[in-house]
Amino acid sequence: MTQPTTYLLRIVLFLTVVVLAAGALGRMLYTAFFNNPILDGLILGILALGIVWNVRMVLRLIPEVRWVETLRQPRDGLAQPTPPTLLAPMASMLATRNRADRLVLSTPAMQSMLDSLSSRLDEGRELSRYMTNLLIFLGLLGTFYGLLLTIWSIADVITSLSVGSGDLNAMFDQLKTGLAKPLHGMGTAFSGSMFGLASALVLGFLDLTAGQAQNRFFNELEEWLAGLTRIGSTLSAGDGTDAGIPVYVQALLEQTAENLEKLQALIARGEEGRHQQQALLVSLNDRIGVMTETMRASHVLMQRMAEDSGQQQLRGIEVQLTRILSDMEQSRTQIATDLRGDLRLLTRTIAASAPAGARAP
Repeated sequence: MTQPTTYLLRIVLFLTVVVLAAGALGRMLYTAFFNNPILDGLILGILALGIVWNVRMVLRLIPEVRWVETLRQPRDGLAQPTPPTLLAPMASMLATRNRADRLVLSTPAMQSMLDSLSSRLDEGRELSRYMTNLLIFLGLLGTFYGLLLTIWSIADVITSLSVGSGDLNAMFDQLKTGLAKPLHGMGTAFSGSMFGLASALVLGFLDLTAGQAQNRFFNELEEWLAGLTRIGSTLSAGDGTDAGIPVYVQALLEQTAENLEKLQALIARGEEGRHQQQALLVSLNDRIGVMTETMRASHVLMQRMAEDSGQQQLRGIEVQLTRILSDMEQSRTQIATDLRGDLRLLTRTIAASAPAGARAP
């Protein structure tokens, strides 16, 4: 929540400007003040009281803001803040609440707290407005009183003026002496108006600034409470009149609403997990598709490699068989040649070893 220090600084700056302006017009204000010191002193006294009251109205918002901030952001281990003055009904209503529990308010409770706060703020501002109007009244009262003094003095001058002696100098001195009282009355009238209206102007600005600080505090508190409020309903009686919900029914409804919120949050988390799983399955399906395409390409490549390798092996076998057949042919021819040679040698040996008679018949 916004701290009211900004508005305090604005008040201090405005009062500083007023004091500087009064210091610049000090001699004239001093002379005007002593035309009617009683009435003007009363006006300045009410002005001082109004300044103190408006500053107090802003200063008393500081502990209220601190208390609300502590309530909005509770931290374990911290001491409980001092109970507030403006938010005393709210503090007493929340005194029995566990700090760990979530703060939930019903619509009547929120409206009751806001109405109580608004009435307390209005009480202080009503006194400030009354003092502002009182300063205006005192200024007008000084004006009318000064005018009455002026009229009475002029009447006395006219009544006491004698022209029978014929001495103009004496008559002029008498007129000059008699006009002192009407001029004093005019001074009383104008000084009362000046001090009254100027003081009302100063107090009006302070009341405006204090009202802005209070309105900011009230609006921010209302926004925060609106986020904690559940909108309740009323049960209609049989005769057509609205009857308030019993306490236990309202507690049951609030508990049911809280459970529904938890269930909704659980369903939302489950839906989020389902979306994540679905995205994971889609990604896995894409990867499987890529792997399938890779396996198909590898299979085609292996088939091509197998076909090329088979053809090369058949060609090698054919070459080997051709070589084997050629070698076998050469071996057979060599064996046949060797056998013929051996047979010729055997025939010659047999023929050489036979008897001579047997060889010639």
